[in-house]
Amino acid sequence: MLETITATYTSKAALANVFDDLVNDGIPREKILTDNTKLQVKVMVPETGESGIREILNRHNPANIS
Repeated sequence: MLETITATYTSKAALANVFDDLVNDGIPREKILTDNTKLQVKVMVPETGESGIREILNRHNPANIS
């Protein structure tokens, strides 16, 4: 089962860096959604990979993760 993790950032630069880190870690681009207006990244991952994704998202100091 897939889980969606949403992280909100305070800058477009952080958003771009998170996207690059996720892709470099092997997450398929089609599983990553970015919203430049809300400065959010949404990642669809299996529940077993959730902790690794949260670690990547936290590296860029998100304002919020849900």
